Amino acid sequence: MVTVPTRQTTSVAFARGPVLAIAGLAGLALLLTSGRYAGGFDELYFLVAGRDHLSWGYFDQPPLIPALAAAMDWLAPGSLVVLRLPMTLAAAAGVVVTALIAREFGGGRGAQAMAAGCYATSSIVIVSHWIGTYVLDPFLWTVVAWLLVRWTRTRRDGLLVWAGVVTAVSLETKFLIPALWAAVLLAAAVFGPRELLRRPKLWLGAAIAVVVTIPTLVWQAAHGWPYTHMSEVVAAEFPGYGPWVRDGLLGAGIGVGVLALLYGVWRLLRSAELRPYRYLGAALILVALAVVATQGRSYYLMGCYAVPFAAAATELTRRNLVSWWKAVAWPVFVLSAVVTLVALPVWPASARTSFGPFSLGSAFAQGELPQQDLAKAIGQTYAALPPAVRARTAVYSEIYPFAAVTEFYGAPYGIHTVYSGHRAYWYFGPPPESADAVLFAGFDPGLLRPYFAHETQVVDGLVWEYDGRTAPWSQIWPALKRQ
Repeated sequence: MVTVPTRQTTSVAFARGPVLAIAGLAGLALLLTSGRYAGGFDELYFLVAGRDHLSWGYFDQPPLIPALAAAMDWLAPGSLVVLRLPMTLAAAAGVVVTALIAREFGGGRGAQAMAAGCYATSSIVIVSHWIGTYVLDPFLWTVVAWLLVRWTRTRRDGLLVWAGVVTAVSLETKFLIPALWAAVLLAAAVFGPRELLRRPKLWLGAAIAVVVTIPTLVWQAAHGWPYTHMSEVVAAEFPGYGPWVRDGLLGAGIGVGVLALLYGVWRLLRSAELRPYRYLGAALILVALAVVATQGRSYYLMGCYAVPFAAAATELTRRNLVSWWKAVAWPVFVLSAVVTLVALPVWPASARTSFGPFSLGSAFAQGELPQQDLAKAIGQTYAALPPAVRARTAVYSEIYPFAAVTEFYGAPYGIHTVYSGHRAYWYFGPPPESADAVLFAGFDPGLLRPYFAHETQVVDGLVWEYDGRTAPWSQIWPALKRQ
């Protein structure tokens, strides 16, 4: 197939005013709501991992997000606003980068604003309430996509080096971006530009990404490649193909987002003006097929939204549409903005969590506030132990969310370290041999029963005391490993 030449220059100006306004409003909405309601269990897990167990790798992730969470907590201990600030900035920046992709496609002021609006009303902004790997990585994919689109237009090979640098950062966040690159290179080989594969600076960028990732890969190798087991964990949570497709589409945004995603992919594959970028449309489809085939999570697709958003916006503004289409488009965008806003934690924690098919931001409270009650129940039980018993008692959690929550909120009760065999916590190590008693929090007391002589239920169905350890921790610990 013949590669279609691309334009080398563009006279399209960046729509600074409307784009920055949209980005600013999205960032402001996140900033004003980021102090509500409490830390999510994944956030606390990242924070505890980075603060107390900083490492080059973990069972379920590379090191960047734990290190970032620890750094933000060091700057402002206990501040949710500061902890979540990097994700707020990433979401606002993603709005701008999506508009820049539309500009590369030749989209003018209206197209850039429309593309920015699509990104700002997608689920990417909603989940940016939390600090997490699944929040930062879509932004990094969006930046890589912009660099590829810009390279396709300009053939400036230095952009490919920068794409490698961003890929290196992404690989320190999640190990998903190689799927994007595999799809991009395969699609480029089929649809063009095949010269992409022959560019030395593409492979220089790849080499940079590999070198930066070596310490994390060494950690994974030294610990038996635990991250490879995450596919089993994720597949076990697969909701089914129907719900997966539904969630993947709705993640683009209820209202304009779903329509822009579908139309944008279609135009990438069919538009003569966008033919140089057809390989990117094909690559996005390949990524979606790979994720669903491996039973991955639907939010893995969030990094793929920006290019279709930009393509849809650019193509719509090129069409000689009927004069009233803008009168229809504006209410749809307003509806999308409202849906996004009400999905953020702007409500009292006691408010209802849904209104018909629309989720309300008070749902965040259901995943954040009960954790404090859990930590309180465990902490009060531990603090009530006689001092001599407490001195030889370790706190053990069945699952990592319980462990992180208890460790984060446990200091007032004298709890500074929590142990668990679940996920990364197993790699943090066993209790000291001096701990011959355990306060267990979880659902299955049978996990520890074989290793202790005495068992006492303290909180019905949640907390047990174990005493009289029957074997050294060095022998017990390997059997407690869970994923």
